[in-house]
Amino acid sequence: MDFEPKWIAWEITRRCNLKCVHCRSSSTLEANNHPDFPFSEATRILDEIVAYANPVIVLSGGEPLLREDVFEIAQYGTDKGLRMCLATNGTLVTQAICAKIKAAGIKMVSLSLDGAKAETHDNFRNQPGAFAGTMNAIRLFNENAIPFLINSSFTVRNREEIPEIYKLVKGLGASAWYMFMIVPTGRGEDIMEELIPEKIYDEILEWHYNVEKEENELLMRPTCAPHYYRIVRQKAKEEGSSFKRRNLKFSTGGSKGCLAGQLICLIDVDENILPCSYFPKSAGNLKELSFKEIWEKSSLFQELRDFKGYKDNCGRCEYVNVCGGCRARAYAMTGDYLAQEPFCSYVPGKLATPEK
Repeated sequence: MDFEPKWIAWEITRRCNLKCVHCRSSSTLEANNHPDFPFSEATRILDEIVAYANPVIVLSGGEPLLREDVFEIAQYGTDKGLRMCLATNGTLVTQAICAKIKAAGIKMVSLSLDGAKAETHDNFRNQPGAFAGTMNAIRLFNENAIPFLINSSFTVRNREEIPEIYKLVKGLGASAWYMFMIVPTGRGEDIMEELIPEKIYDEILEWHYNVEKEENELLMRPTCAPHYYRIVRQKAKEEGSSFKRRNLKFSTGGSKGCLAGQLICLIDVDENILPCSYFPKSAGNLKELSFKEIWEKSSLFQELRDFKGYKDNCGRCEYVNVCGGCRARAYAMTGDYLAQEPFCSYVPGKLATPEK
């Protein structure tokens, strides 16, 4: 596996107009302890990245639309030849925002939809009207021919609506639907008892497999659920099939489960590089080291790329090369990012050689 950055989420602000129950950065409207970095730092960071690699850059937050210069940052990246994307909760999207998205060359926008009805989504987002705001953004994106994908995060609070959310998304014109299995970081630590229990984790992923296998229009992908890549291979063998998964051209390619510190990373608003959006441990800071130095030499990233160093079931598993277990979930729930995936029920040892 070649370890080069393919996809970088960039927290350009920690400010947000919502207060979602699962927010990885515990964002609030006033992020006084984590102020926005200046535009000059944004251009410096983009210059460093583009001198080293050509990843997808996702401008995220918080809510990135709260930054007045978000489109200037996007334009700078576009002018450098980078594929710039935007992750928003959708509530601030207007016709004027759509015009700026198109003018800045933003290739894809991601939105969150955590319920098939307003009551569920608004409860998840701690904001009445959040569902209506997201649906309005989707209407505007469709009217303006702006490609978008939808992320849905699940706990026991909304898991019963998974099939209904899928049906809703399918009819909204989205390019893809990403089903997130919550990693308890940030405010997510406060809903630990709401995490999808291990005993039904595979049941949900098998439902996803059966739907995705028949889905010809909407690209689907479970996220923060790396053992899905084991399930895909197991099911294909059982069925004697060769189920080929499609990829979004602005994704990492989907060849492996956990990609934290391997093909993806997050740059937070304080300029720390984290393995992924849900892994609150810094590999280094861009005020002190270059992006290239951190990506290539960070001891944290080196450990994450050494699959032989993974512990217990993950270390023994023949699917470690295609799954890897969620390193962020292991870290959040055990304090050890090399520990076995906490919510995987598979007992390794059934294959003679590792899957690739």
